[in-house]
Amino acid sequence: MMALGTLLRKPPLPPGSCRSFWGWLNAVFNKVDHERIRAVGPDRAASEWLLRCGALVRYQGSPKWQQDYNALPTGPLGRHRIEAISATDSCIMYRGFDYLDGLEHVRDIRLEKCMYIQDQCLQRLGETTNLQRSLQRLEIISCGNVTDTGILALHRLANLKYLYLSDLPGIREKEKTFRVLQQALPKLELELDLE
Repeated sequence: MMALGTLLRKPPLPPGSCRSFWGWLNAVFNKVDHERIRAVGPDRAASEWLLRCGALVRYQGSPKWQQDYNALPTGPLGRHRIEAISATDSCIMYRGFDYLDGLEHVRDIRLEKCMYIQDQCLQRLGETTNLQRSLQRLEIISCGNVTDTGILALHRLANLKYLYLSDLPGIREKEKTFRVLQQALPKLELELDLE
């Protein structure tokens, strides 16, 4: 007779199945809800997306970073405008970047240890009209899928004043990439820690 413990034991999961579950869940968190954007406004909808994915936001006029999804501020539409995003260890990915389209006041973005950030994401940042006007400071740190192509796509961020790049092993042609970027954005202060 088989022991009860043997009957109740679950078969081992196939290799990578846990990782694919989290990848699926992260993709669900990044799914854009256009109806929600229309209902609550772009800043509130983007705040919900970013916090759901583990990022932080800071609103205009507030020194405090918002990190608790359940404590998001309420009030009239457009009252709380995102000024800064800190996406350290977050699961934001390209499919969620439509949330950035309506944000008009974002001045500062930090992307650190974001495993889903890739060139396509940086290209999307560079193409977002509102960010071209408002973004002044960008930090990209330890995002292993970023290459020279993604960094070059930032040349459209006309008001970018400061760019910090660190621990980006995908950047292979450093001198050429940074020379082209500096020519496109002559007022840009570029700080590098890529060795």
